[in-house]
Amino acid sequence: MISAFLTGFFLGLSLIMAIGAQNTFVLKQGIINKHIFYVALFCALSDALLIIIGIAGISFFLSNSINQISNWLFGFAALWILGYGLVRLKTIFMTDATLKIEISQSKDLLPTLSIIAVLTFANPHVYLDTLLLIGTVSQQFAGENKLAFGFGASFASFIFFFSLAYSAKLLAPLMKKPSSWRILDFIVALVMFTIATKLLYAGNWL
Repeated sequence: MISAFLTGFFLGLSLIMAIGAQNTFVLKQGIINKHIFYVALFCALSDALLIIIGIAGISFFLSNSINQISNWLFGFAALWILGYGLVRLKTIFMTDATLKIEISQSKDLLPTLSIIAVLTFANPHVYLDTLLLIGTVSQQFAGENKLAFGFGASFASFIFFFSLAYSAKLLAPLMKKPSSWRILDFIVALVMFTIATKLLYAGNWL
């Protein structure tokens, strides 16, 4: 169960650790110290909901054929994750990514949550990552291990968004340096490659 939990945790964490509109908005709210708890909670719960739907949905639809297609399923997921890892490695050498945050006038809670809702659910990658990719990777586990994997992936979202929101004032100056993003991208790439290798073994490709 611990292995399944850690696999879910590091996969979930790796998928959301990137410069994006949602994470930038969370950082901004942390910097201006406005609705921090509610913004972080909304993002984490949204991720957890999509992860649960993805794991349950793929488990339901593939329940009768998972044994027959598991090798191909794991191979597909491994290639997908390897692709993510290669993209992260490419950014280390090809870009000078920095974090740019424009501090605008703070809004009330409801308008703030409406903005983060759009940034979360209007992003097609969130569905590919949670519903399809995490749901697919979960199929290497069964029973309690699958629950542990889902809990690990969901827990990663809570840890990430609350840490991001409440440490925003400390992180913002650091993440304005390209070297910080290169280190982060390298770590994420290593995690991606490790998970992909594990999937290839699970699918008997290695």
